[in-house]
Amino acid sequence: MATQVFKIPEIYRKNAKYTFCPGCDHGVAVRLVAEVLEEMKCAENTIAVCSIGCSVTLYDFLNLDSLEAPHGRALAEATGVKRAKPDKIVFTYQGDGDFASIGLAESMHAALRGENLTAICINNTTYGMTGGQLGPTTILGQVTTTSPTGRNLEYYGYPIKIAEHIALCDGTAFSARVSLDTVPNIRKAKQAIKKAFEVQAKGLGFGFVEILSTCPTNWRMSPDKAHDRVREEMMPVFKPGVYKDITEG
Repeated sequence: MATQVFKIPEIYRKNAKYTFCPGCDHGVAVRLVAEVLEEMKCAENTIAVCSIGCSVTLYDFLNLDSLEAPHGRALAEATGVKRAKPDKIVFTYQGDGDFASIGLAESMHAALRGENLTAICINNTTYGMTGGQLGPTTILGQVTTTSPTGRNLEYYGYPIKIAEHIALCDGTAFSARVSLDTVPNIRKAKQAIKKAFEVQAKGLGFGFVEILSTCPTNWRMSPDKAHDRVREEMMPVFKPGVYKDITEG
């Protein structure tokens, strides 16, 4: 049996220093974005917008034109970029706290307006870079640095289901939730990311992918146990699937 050789995407920066924690799925997500842009042959015509959080280091790895936005404002900034440069492929790479808490208004209204953008959101149910605090997607019962007895319904309410909310926006062309816990799911994640970029390339509206990801450091777990948690605790709450695709049916 021939050995499969994995080709490093050309848009990866040479000798980039790996800055994510060991076992973090951000590295896989960034790789998938790079592969999709390279396969679509649009990397040289792409602009990335990243806001504060672990996601901000995207530009350390990919040789793309990119901008850094204040926390939560990536889609507001991306809207301006796309309207000024409508011929460009513009995308945001964000965390769940950034997208669905401090930036919820910017995110929802970009989808409601049908901005012709692509948004990638990493959901690890916590604020990863700033110390593991409770975030908008922290699941009920989850212990964080700001919910030491676990998230309870009476005090904190329910976690937000981002992909479902974005799917309800009339301007959304594509909304999906995927996971990076297994190789088959990684392949599905790549397909969803590609579809989110394709709907933008076709001028169909807002494309969104929520990616269920690990945070071994703040969860205080080994990478394999962290992936078990994704399957056993996160997926029953945040069910993977395509929630809207206007190109189907």
